[in-house]
Amino acid sequence: MRHPIRLLSVLLLAAGLALGSGPAMAKSRIKDIVEFEGVRDNPLIGYGLVVGLNGTGDALRNAAFTKQSLESMLERLGVNTRDATLNTKNIAAVMVTANLPPFAAPGSRIDVNVSSTGDAKSLLGGTLLGTPLYGEDGSVYAVAQGTVQTGSVSASGASGSTISKGVPTAGRIAAGASIEKETGFQLASMSTLRLTLRNPDFTTASRIADVINGRFPGSAVALNPTIIALHPVDGQSMMSFLNQVENLSVEPDAPAKVVIDEIAGVIVMSENVRVSTVAIQQGNLTITVRESSQVSQPAAFSKTGTTAVVPQSDVSVDEEKGKKFVTLKSGASLATMVAGLNALGVTPRDMISILQSIRTAGALQADIEVQ
Repeated sequence: MRHPIRLLSVLLLAAGLALGSGPAMAKSRIKDIVEFEGVRDNPLIGYGLVVGLNGTGDALRNAAFTKQSLESMLERLGVNTRDATLNTKNIAAVMVTANLPPFAAPGSRIDVNVSSTGDAKSLLGGTLLGTPLYGEDGSVYAVAQGTVQTGSVSASGASGSTISKGVPTAGRIAAGASIEKETGFQLASMSTLRLTLRNPDFTTASRIADVINGRFPGSAVALNPTIIALHPVDGQSMMSFLNQVENLSVEPDAPAKVVIDEIAGVIVMSENVRVSTVAIQQGNLTITVRESSQVSQPAAFSKTGTTAVVPQSDVSVDEEKGKKFVTLKSGASLATMVAGLNALGVTPRDMISILQSIRTAGALQADIEVQ
């Protein structure tokens, strides 16, 4: 009885594998393919000074803004240097940038980037003094301060030879800014919120609205290929409603497109690319020219002849044989087209030319984007 039972188990396993081998629906969560209107980072920018540099800062005679900033800072601290001659090289003027996350609360910290604006050679080991960071509305949203880390190495010799790895004039301060003000975006009080598709598409927008309405009837409307308007169902807050909506799954759609990077020789084709009936032949024609020299000598004991160098040229044409037409039938899929092109043994750069030629012939049902 063991053999029939073992045979039945094998048959059941094979049947299960056969049923599970079909194409699976590639679904994504809504939160992974859309942006929530108003929920975004806000860029911040500020101007400050980095001090404590080991002679690698700005030359004050060349960077007037650095000298003026130093004088203003010292004056605020009660030190008057307006008539003094400043020649320090341990200070550098920098621009400080950061991104303010959505819903960031005062007291939380964010990373900042520091970049030299003068002729400083390196910011390694320097300390950024308190720098207010402004938003686009002119308000101060954060204050940055801390030690700059460049992640670079630089060295110089007495003869003037220098070597560097990385960019020593730009650095980063981890958790270097403290948030002082919120953006004021009130999500909880909103009655309507819009979702923005990262890749606009009519079909995807309609599917998202249908999935949401299937769970919460009448709560979503697809306004266009990019925007889906939402409003919470009765009895739910906007926060609770979005928490459930963003985890719903939907199968996104995309137009047929071929993206070509001619510099790197990279080709990316979407799943929906189709090809009409077309025949392709690809071959290489190589022309080789070889130049050589031959020495011509007179006969032995000749009194009239002289030794001379005679140039010779050898020209040959080599046309690669064995390349046959590859025919792609109407409606050929991406896999069929790639298999047909690979059968020709073409390189990625040759494939770029072939795809563009197929498009010119009107046999490629896809948009080609050349980068």
